[in-house]
Amino acid sequence: MGKLSSHKLSLAVQYASGAQSLPTRAQFRRWIKVALQHEASITMRIVDEPEGRDLNKNFRGKDYATNVLTFVYDDTEPFSGDVVICAPVVEREAAAQHKDLLAHYAHLAIHAALHLQGYEHDSDADAAGMETLETELMLKLHYPDPYHAS
Repeated sequence: MGKLSSHKLSLAVQYASGAQSLPTRAQFRRWIKVALQHEASITMRIVDEPEGRDLNKNFRGKDYATNVLTFVYDDTEPFSGDVVICAPVVEREAAAQHKDLLAHYAHLAIHAALHLQGYEHDSDADAAGMETLETELMLKLHYPDPYHAS
């Protein structure tokens, strides 16, 4: 496998979900490191739907649990923020999209790491650029393109 990012990563992972098949801290670390272009400090929290829904409602005004939320606290190096992944939503999406569960977690970890570093997908051009980079990083990790079924 290719060299991972040499940028320093401080990563704390909090498991607040009853889900059975959750990635390890080492897996999350590997996935995030491949996406790092800057030094970063990240707290990742894996939650169930009630907490995911509360956070999405309180911070984005959307009354449902979403797959991943990224909260950026410092947008200069070292970048810092929180990432919240809702395990039941990720499991449902992976099943519905016929994706390997770990590959879907890897994609969401990469997606969140890019958001933390200032990437957005508000415009079509930004979305296309972010998706291209995510696909390149997933392929580097030997996972399939997350945007095209294999």
